[in-house]
Amino acid sequence: MFYYLIDLLGTVAFAISGVMVAMNKRLDPFGIFIIGFVTALGGGTIRDVLLGISPVTWLINTTYMFVVIGTVILAIIFRNKLKYFNLSLFLFDTIGIGLYTVVGVEKGVAAGLHPIMCIALGTISACFGGVLRDILCNEIPVIFRKEIYATACILGGVSYFILTLFDIKSNIVFAIPIIVVIVVRLLAVKYKLELPTVYKK
Repeated sequence: MFYYLIDLLGTVAFAISGVMVAMNKRLDPFGIFIIGFVTALGGGTIRDVLLGISPVTWLINTTYMFVVIGTVILAIIFRNKLKYFNLSLFLFDTIGIGLYTVVGVEKGVAAGLHPIMCIALGTISACFGGVLRDILCNEIPVIFRKEIYATACILGGVSYFILTLFDIKSNIVFAIPIIVVIVVRLLAVKYKLELPTVYKK
């Protein structure tokens, strides 16, 4: 139940971040829904395809679709409440990657994959909804810039497997990696930490 709740919370967080980007681009309501949908479920869809899950999760469990629809409608209605666009977008996107990293890692574990593959799967789940969102909105995806983004997901995935070495409750094993991802991302932005670049300044 806790795992399922994390999955739904990640869906909500990413749907809101997608809606905010779409509204900033002044898309029509249908365009806003599409961007919200792709952002919320795109990474999970790619994850399920890689795992050979057919049909993908959101086609079987309609709760995900209803959550996205409800989130998009509420985000549009209360758009004026999201006063600080850049800050709000950053926070929802950060929360989303934290939640989805753990969901992806756990899916890989359930499929019996090697820990490295599980971490890769978690990173894909967390990042590729945002990649699709940015591409559709004609932006360079954050994951392809110098920002600490996918790296935060990788660190969260690593912390997950470190925690499994100890006798710790499963809820804590789920929760701490989420916090790791969010904290690493917040600290990276606060202190302007970036990955090294191959290009001269």
